[in-house]
Amino acid sequence: MHVERALQKKSDFSMIENAGYGKEQNREILYGKGEGLDVTLYSNPEFNYLQMEQIRMGIKDKIDVSIYADPTYSYETMKQIRLSNYSSVDLMPYLQRGFMDDELEEIRLALEEGLLIDAWLTDDMYVQQIHEIRIGLYEGLDVCVYANVSYNWMQMREIRLGLEKKLKVSYYTNSLFSHWQMKEIRLGLEAGLDVASYAKLIFSGADMKEKRENLLKKKTTTYRTRDRVGTDSDIFLKKEFSILVEDNGNKVYAFIQFVTGDDVTEDDIYAALEERQIVNGIDEKAISEMIKKKRVNEKVLIAEGTPAEAGKNGWFEFFVRLDLPRIPAPLPDGGVDYVNIEAFEMVDKGERLAVYHPAEKGKDGQNVFGEVICANDGTEKKPLKGEGFTIEPDGVTYVSKMNGKFEFINGQIIITNMIIVREDVTSVTGKLEVDGSVYVVGSVHSGGYISATGDIIVEHNVEAGKLIAGGNVMIKKGSCSKNDCFIDAKGEVSGSFFEGANINAEGNIRANYIMNSNINTLEKVILSGSKGMLLGGLTRAVKGVDTYNLGNKSHLKTMLEVGKNVLYTKLQDVYARRRRKIQDELQMLEERWNSILQALPPDKEQAAELIKRLNAAIVAKDKELADLDAEVSKLDNMTGQEMKAVIVRGIAHAGSVVEINSIKYVLPSSMVRIIFKLRGKNVVMVKL
Repeated sequence: MHVERALQKKSDFSMIENAGYGKEQNREILYGKGEGLDVTLYSNPEFNYLQMEQIRMGIKDKIDVSIYADPTYSYETMKQIRLSNYSSVDLMPYLQRGFMDDELEEIRLALEEGLLIDAWLTDDMYVQQIHEIRIGLYEGLDVCVYANVSYNWMQMREIRLGLEKKLKVSYYTNSLFSHWQMKEIRLGLEAGLDVASYAKLIFSGADMKEKRENLLKKKTTTYRTRDRVGTDSDIFLKKEFSILVEDNGNKVYAFIQFVTGDDVTEDDIYAALEERQIVNGIDEKAISEMIKKKRVNEKVLIAEGTPAEAGKNGWFEFFVRLDLPRIPAPLPDGGVDYVNIEAFEMVDKGERLAVYHPAEKGKDGQNVFGEVICANDGTEKKPLKGEGFTIEPDGVTYVSKMNGKFEFINGQIIITNMIIVREDVTSVTGKLEVDGSVYVVGSVHSGGYISATGDIIVEHNVEAGKLIAGGNVMIKKGSCSKNDCFIDAKGEVSGSFFEGANINAEGNIRANYIMNSNINTLEKVILSGSKGMLLGGLTRAVKGVDTYNLGNKSHLKTMLEVGKNVLYTKLQDVYARRRRKIQDELQMLEERWNSILQALPPDKEQAAELIKRLNAAIVAKDKELADLDAEVSKLDNMTGQEMKAVIVRGIAHAGSVVEINSIKYVLPSSMVRIIFKLRGKNVVMVKL
């Protein structure tokens, strides 16, 4: 908005109006100034506003825009060079070869996908040709068949489509065939036709289409003959039937038309099949039955090809459970059962976790004409990633390298150290500090102290004490104390209930009810079930609260602070410190870059490798900064005007205090099924 206001104030940009800028150019310069950028890098009337935009975006992302800030480059060329910097792809050699605009985009996409497109690129190729080569490489096709500038892009496409369907493309790879001719030959091959009869240069595309359609018509042939009965007789037997070839040459049907005096024999059917060169999969029993039972006016399947069998894809066989319920089971009242949830799976050192079964080759089939139907081979899967395991020398067996907690998260195996405490944790037990996770089979009583870099799971209760986790905290039966229970977690905190607890979490806090507790979370507080209740105490949740009941009839003071609260401000400070740190590291890398350029090693390969590594580090830091900015933007959106700050699915009792973005509202009377949200500078209620 500040830019829009600035555009309305002529004095704000009168100093650049005289330079001959248009309205859109002025806008881009003002955008840059508003973002604190060095606009002198593109304050040149020779740049149109689209070119200015690409330079501005590059400056904002800390890219060396000098490599593309040239008025002779189109904005699309600038865009592709800018985007290539994010993935450490160097497009400059291709730009110097004469590629530009969309051509550079196709090359960039190929390089980012790790495709070896350089082997097939020639300087006289244009964008559509490069696209066909890229798609072919991506699909694992043998692009050498068509990656030749002698083919236009439409010819390339026809050959690529044929390769995809495993057709014998050699019938039409002659570059003298037009793409129309190629298409007709390809369609004929797909239909199982003998294309050799028309795959000739002397036939135009229209001629080929006519011949292909005629061949298709011959696949459904009606036979009408009359056989004389006796040598001198004038009595004739009618024979009227059809042979229909369907399913792309994989099925053959016979159809005998009901006509008085019709006398089709098995020999007639076999003669017709021989004439059509149908030799595979003939069902003699079906033909015999059709004739003997006089099945007329009915399509009867009399021949069927052998279908191709696709190879089985590679797959992992796991020997540990992957189906542990990450979400507790629901209770009849809508709450959740934290008590009976299985939170983890334990594995021992050397235990076999999984075995990979490689993909299998497909089995070719055969159509009714005896032609081979090529089968697709199975697809291999990539090796599993993660930590805490090793892969045996056979390359397919995954084994745990420690005793610990097994998790399979987002396709990765994660095995971390876990200590199992088979007794209650008390002040007598002493401080328990673990590099990994902790599972307490009993409870935590007064004076108990647990610090873990991973998760903390307590099977029963926590009465008092202190739990500090680098991951999640789960207290299955819940926590009840006199405000002397302290829980800090980098992840989520969950339990059946919390009474008199002090909780700080970066993730969500989930329970069936929370009473008289001090709650702080950067995410949400979620209370489940028709008995779910948030009562008393102070709850701070940056991203909102979702509960069934809020407060109670006794007007016990219940305070909520959501949105841009104290925690939000602290998180902003954390983000700001992280941003400054990343910027300082970027500046150091850029200074290092400049010093290296001034004193490159004499060995060219060594110099190139040094520059490559440093450039990769700069790109990685740029990405880290962009990701951080995205998190900041996301947080701002989540705490904006449209956020559903507090959702009450049951009763919101009078006296409850809801504060959104530091704007307070005291509920004067009880309400049912409402949402508290911010509208302008007021907290309002909306019916759920």
